[in-house]
Amino acid sequence: MLDPYDIILKVISSEKAAQLAERENKLIFEVRRTANKTLIKQFVEEMLEVKVVKVWTYITPKGRKRAIVKLAPTFKASDIASKLGIIT
Repeated sequence: MLDPYDIILKVISSEKAAQLAERENKLIFEVRRTANKTLIKQFVEEMLEVKVVKVWTYITPKGRKRAIVKLAPTFKASDIASKLGIIT
C-alpha cells in the first residue's frame, strides 16, 4: 500500500496559491511524477479529511508535477491553507 506522503510531496505556498485558496477554493500540491489524479484525490481527502471535487495536474518547466485540487463547497480551502501555513 502506498503512503500518502510518498505521493503528496509538499504544499505549495506562494502568492498565487493563497489567492486560489481564497477566491476559488483550491489548493496546490507538489506530487510525485507517477501519481495520477485518482491517487492524488484519494490521498488529499485522506490526509486533510476533506471532499475533493476535481484535480488538475501539470508539469512545471523544471520537471516537477503539481496538482491543483478543488475542494467541495462545504470545506474552505482558506481555512485549510491557514492551518498548513500558506495563509497567515
